[in-house]
Amino acid sequence: MGISIATNPSSSTQYSHCRTHKIFLFTNYILLGAASSCIFLTLSLRLLPSLCGFLLILLHLLTIAAAISGCAAASNGTNRWYGAHMVATVVTAIFQGSVSVLIFTRADDFLEQLKSYVREEDAVVILKLAGGLCGVMFCLEWMVLTLAFFLKYYDYVDGADRSSKVQGEEMGNWSYPFKVQV
Repeated sequence: MGISIATNPSSSTQYSHCRTHKIFLFTNYILLGAASSCIFLTLSLRLLPSLCGFLLILLHLLTIAAAISGCAAASNGTNRWYGAHMVATVVTAIFQGSVSVLIFTRADDFLEQLKSYVREEDAVVILKLAGGLCGVMFCLEWMVLTLAFFLKYYDYVDGADRSSKVQGEEMGNWSYPFKVQV
């Protein structure tokens, strides 16, 4: 005899939430790997002296920061990390998509702006590889945004679904301040 608190979250919602959380983290890890690979491809072009090369590396660093904040938001669950993750991911997704389109449509002009010291044929191949990774990161970032929305939705539903009820205790023998009239 005693007080037991029973919550009735549906097991399918719990399973779906857990699976979405795992996919979200896995997608963020893939995004981290793609962004760091893109940084190494960009550095292999020897672009550091140019402003465009520095901005391209900065974009990939911002992508890494967004993925890290996404992992922190998933594990911590606070609204502050969630908001920072959403803003950073939207900004980087827009820029990653723009860079990818720019690389594939105007690779020679883009390479000229980067002031690379690598042979032009090799630089175009490296740049197209980086452009492909930018396109992959664009898709992954929108997938991460969708999964983050679902995770926040599941948290909202789970919070509204938790109705705690006192079970297994007779209310008749409790004193007046503890009785709840329904």
